[in-house]
Amino acid sequence: MMQRKHVITAAAAVVLIAVGVFGGFKIHDAFFTPSGTYNGTVNQLQEPSKSDSISDARNTAVVQAAKKVNPAVVGITTKVYNRDMFNRKVLVGEGVGSGVIFDKAGYIVTNNHVVGTAKTVIVSLADGQSTEGTVVGRDEKTDLAVVKIKMDNLPVAEFGDSDSLQVGEPAIAIGNPLGLEFQGTVTVGVISSLNRTIGAEGQSMKLIQTDAAINPGNSGGALVDADGKVIGINSAKISKEGVEGLGFAIPINAARPILQDLIKNGKVVRPYLGLYGLDQQMAARFGMKLNVAGIYVYKVAAGGPLDQAGLRHGDVILKLDGTDVKDFSALQSVMDKHNVGDSVSLDYTRNGSDHEVTVVLQESPQNDSSDQEDGTN
Repeated sequence: MMQRKHVITAAAAVVLIAVGVFGGFKIHDAFFTPSGTYNGTVNQLQEPSKSDSISDARNTAVVQAAKKVNPAVVGITTKVYNRDMFNRKVLVGEGVGSGVIFDKAGYIVTNNHVVGTAKTVIVSLADGQSTEGTVVGRDEKTDLAVVKIKMDNLPVAEFGDSDSLQVGEPAIAIGNPLGLEFQGTVTVGVISSLNRTIGAEGQSMKLIQTDAAINPGNSGGALVDADGKVIGINSAKISKEGVEGLGFAIPINAARPILQDLIKNGKVVRPYLGLYGLDQQMAARFGMKLNVAGIYVYKVAAGGPLDQAGLRHGDVILKLDGTDVKDFSALQSVMDKHNVGDSVSLDYTRNGSDHEVTVVLQESPQNDSSDQEDGTN
């Protein structure tokens, strides 16, 4: 048998153990050479070799989605001022949330509760740049707002189709939980449920529920699907504190027309009925019992659509535009399909007698509780 030759440099620290094998010997290495290898053994303590390729097991859809959207997710900082005893404006605090750039012109979607009443905010981009942004519109009812910045070559996130979502598919939340020091944080979960309604009665939007962590500071950030498309705007405001795995986002399909109105008008123009009322569930809380499923008219706004159509206290609205309205959620769904100036049929009962009238929808007053769906419309 041919004897194997082993060349050992002076720098090598190798212990040789001779074992007789048919007149020859085997060599067992007890230490490594400076190069990190000897007889095919790899030194785990050496720096790993650099490679441009990443395995498919690591380069997942989540990784790709995060790379695609993260550059378009920004930080939104608002400054809170007060007046001192000399009537001087004094900075008393800051609020930090998230936003998503969705247009090359510099438009950013965020939450209304992130910008508050501020006219300007500080926008912090993913690449480290910061600039002043102008609040061009806000909508308290849907908790959406639009901010505009003046910068070139902005990264833009692509909007997806929230109507096509399936329960159980991946959901990726990107934002700035707990402040800018955690900017661009990515958390992963699944779509837990669709069309959730939480909060006060008549929440105007059906929400996406996810178990991806949405913490304070994530408000206004992106909820992304596995294709790297934004399918929701995170809203920590309506997450339940102290409950894990329960987060909510505003569906992007519901947000689209709101954002268009905010850019065009600075507000959302909505039709309203001029109604102050109760549905069966709300009536039960006040010890009332409705004999029919509908909306009990407690009061009508003077000069409003219902007032002009002749409705009054004690009437119960049964249908709007031919659709049963058993609660405020159903009523809101019908209203969302119409514009200011539309004429719609309305069926109601009064003292056991059924009636039908035509109502002309008016523009909802701005910054007025009467345009909210928590018992009014």
